[in-house]
Amino acid sequence: MSIAYIGIGTNIGERKDNILAALDAINLIPNTKVLSVSKIYETEPWGYLDQDKFLNAAAKVETSFDSKMFLGMLLGIEAAMGRVRSIKNGPRVIDLDLLYFDDEVSTDPNCILPHPRIMERAFVLKPLSDINDSKEILSTLKELDLVGIETYKY
Repeated sequence: MSIAYIGIGTNIGERKDNILAALDAINLIPNTKVLSVSKIYETEPWGYLDQDKFLNAAAKVETSFDSKMFLGMLLGIEAAMGRVRSIKNGPRVIDLDLLYFDDEVSTDPNCILPHPRIMERAFVLKPLSDINDSKEILSTLKELDLVGIETYKY
């Protein structure tokens, strides 16, 4: 079994329900189990700014699949939930990013691991730090601006 960390984001529709539906869908993948989930954070958009705020979370998942197969399943969940990729960093019903997969390092353009921009994005690191207390994540998080990242109250 392998351990994967997934970044989850959404800013279209019932955002909290989108996150919960994605987690349920991940749990339906054979030989896969969500082990822990971060708090949910409301964050300002990044990159393309003319859109609504996001809800972001992270999940620690155990799976028997390899990284490429697992990423394919995450992309399938996105598609099934209605994800349309029309604007880079634009609005989305769900975004499931494979952040880490065990200690795997990959430069395959279809499955880069660790995710290439984790350490630049507080909206990824903050939820990730709830479920992964690696020194690298915590020290990088201290250096980033956390303005616009609030614990989601629901």
